[in-house]
Amino acid sequence: MSTAELARFIDHTLLAPTATTADVEATIAEAARLGTKAVCLSPSVLPVQIPADADLSLAVVCGFPSGKHHSSIKSAEAALAASQGVDEVDMVIDIGAAIEGRYADVEADIRAVREAAPAPVLLKVIIESAALSDEAIVAVCEASERAGADFVKTSTGFHPAGGASVHAVALMAKTVGGRLGVKASGGVRTREQAEAMIAAGATRLGVSGSAALLADSATDGPAGY
Repeated sequence: MSTAELARFIDHTLLAPTATTADVEATIAEAARLGTKAVCLSPSVLPVQIPADADLSLAVVCGFPSGKHHSSIKSAEAALAASQGVDEVDMVIDIGAAIEGRYADVEADIRAVREAAPAPVLLKVIIESAALSDEAIVAVCEASERAGADFVKTSTGFHPAGGASVHAVALMAKTVGGRLGVKASGGVRTREQAEAMIAAGATRLGVSGSAALLADSATDGPAGY
């Protein structure tokens, strides 16, 4: 895989609570320069300007990072983001509900956000896979599909249980069977890790250090940016 091809898997991410307007502008510019698929930001920074000549989607998070927001709040956040021109929303489920096996509640939460931000906005569902059993991962992926999500996503990157794993990505990919995308996010820092996630079935990668990852062990000539 060329570096330019790898870049098209990446959502270049800035979700630090300390991010300033200058940080946001620099992240968008870097995403455009690197040729990533999307830039993923906090919803409070909206509206933002995406360069007209950049093939770059705009994603924001919702109910982030805990997922312990009422569905009505998540829905309002998603609806506002959609009205401000985002292409994609990455929502966090109620992780405790998933741990308890309350999958109907998880599905209802996702469905509420889906209805608030309908297609063509893409909806990615962050399941916090490191905190879940394999059984729960499968059940939450199935609930996400029933609720109309477009992607399932491993992690926020903020949970103490950890981020993405090849095992979780493979299990998620097997469960959704190509009907939904799979985003590996949280701790994907090297080209080797990125390519392992893609081999396991990831169709997107959430990465904050995209420039370093794309430059890491590149053997295919120019980096493409």
